[in-house]
Amino acid sequence: MSFETAFMFGKIAIVLMGLLAVVPIMLFVERRGSALIQNRLGPNRMGPFGLFQAACDVLKFIFKEDRAPDHVNKYYWHIAPWIAVIPSFMTFAVIPFAGTYTDANGHLQFQIANLDVGILYCFSIASLGVYGIIMAGWASNNKYSLLGSLRSAAQMISYELSLGLSIVGLAMIFQSVKLGEITAQQGEVLWTIAGIEIPKWGVFLQPLGFVLFVVSVFAETNRLPFDLPEGESELIAGYHLEYGAMRFALFMMAEFINMAVASALICTLFFGGWQLLPGMDWVVGHLDALGILPSGGALVLCQALSFVTKIAIWMWIFVWVRWSIPRFRFDQLMNLGWKVMFPLALLNVLITGVLIYMGVL
Repeated sequence: MSFETAFMFGKIAIVLMGLLAVVPIMLFVERRGSALIQNRLGPNRMGPFGLFQAACDVLKFIFKEDRAPDHVNKYYWHIAPWIAVIPSFMTFAVIPFAGTYTDANGHLQFQIANLDVGILYCFSIASLGVYGIIMAGWASNNKYSLLGSLRSAAQMISYELSLGLSIVGLAMIFQSVKLGEITAQQGEVLWTIAGIEIPKWGVFLQPLGFVLFVVSVFAETNRLPFDLPEGESELIAGYHLEYGAMRFALFMMAEFINMAVASALICTLFFGGWQLLPGMDWVVGHLDALGILPSGGALVLCQALSFVTKIAIWMWIFVWVRWSIPRFRFDQLMNLGWKVMFPLALLNVLITGVLIYMGVL
């Protein structure tokens, strides 16, 4: 096996293990986070601080009886969770999690696939997940499940327009849709104010696009306050009402991994991606002085740590918003998407084009 092939398999293994680790970690964070916000204790019996509660949940899902109800369309009912979860893994393939490392084997890119259309790939693959939700609702032969899946389809179509338009301004500024190039360009200095260097992050170049992207991402991931497809007060459990055991766990896994991918995209497009956090230069210098890692290895390690830290912050924001903002009504959700988000996204593209023509950006 050549070095390039082994390195590619290594990157795939790292990404898969990282995404799989997201699920038990977020199970714990969701519960402890909600308890913190609601002034409760949360899980505290299984292990120190309830750390083993997620492992117990995983074991419960694995050994729980998994049988299909008699009234469902069994073939589509069985494959729907897989159609929902597989695209969530595939979208991370184009997201760079560290910079390029140069050694005797050449330039090593810490990105599974450096596609010329990286952003378009993410959006196109992510949109496939809705087919699993629609299939689950239809195959369940349950009116509540069907209503949940129809809501999900309408919601995702409505907010995908705003989601796509919100990053058009960034593509105009950076002249690229390759995530690696966009991340590299964000390492440049945008302004220097009172001796403080402001990086060329997307959030400073496109503040309106950033807000539109974040709101659209919350809607696309079906997270509160946009979790209408599984509104408990109206639809009991929504599209996954007839599911249990590991098939229900696959839907849960898809939601958490979609959160991780969404957080990674927010960091990559608007917060410099793997660009070092303030103070990380000091860490890189000391690691290089110790000589523990090969030349340049400390920089790559700190870039990956910076990227993971940014993702963790945004994952916590997802939890924070869920337990802080109440659910919208469905008509409010659609009005926000079509009457507010969509016009603002078009306006943002227009303003960006004018500023680029004037030489401001």
